[in-house]
Amino acid sequence: MRLTTRFRNRLFHGWFLIRRPMTLGVRGIVHDETAQTVLLVRHTYVAGWQFPGGGVEKGETAEAALGREIEEEGNVAITGPAALVSLHQNRQASPRDHVALYLVRSFEVRGPKRPDLEIAEAGFFPLDSLPDGTTSATRRRLAEVFGGEPAAAEW
Repeated sequence: MRLTTRFRNRLFHGWFLIRRPMTLGVRGIVHDETAQTVLLVRHTYVAGWQFPGGGVEKGETAEAALGREIEEEGNVAITGPAALVSLHQNRQASPRDHVALYLVRSFEVRGPKRPDLEIAEAGFFPLDSLPDGTTSATRRRLAEVFGGEPAAAEW
């Protein structure tokens, strides 16, 4: 990872620690059961392909944050209930960060996601053919949800 990317990541997370010393994030596995694909995004500020998601804002429910983040990052609207599948501590962000992982099976693709300042690319990928650069945490979560592996406490 380039030095400027690492600096930007540390600065970004430092700002969140000042604003919200205890953080909660959400990530969604948007799963097309017919095609056996999942939605992954590639951010402009961190390496790798991962599930769409982000922080839960003050006064916002985790489910509302999930819907907002998936729509912002993937141009996908959740159309039915999302199932909470696991909760993980994410020490990479901070020692006080947690991530709630949801499985989304009912959704509508609103159109292709155009690149912006946050998201470089977004797309659906087959479970058995994930793109190069898919993060190890993303691969572990998929093994837990679809492969029967026990859910890890750490992201």
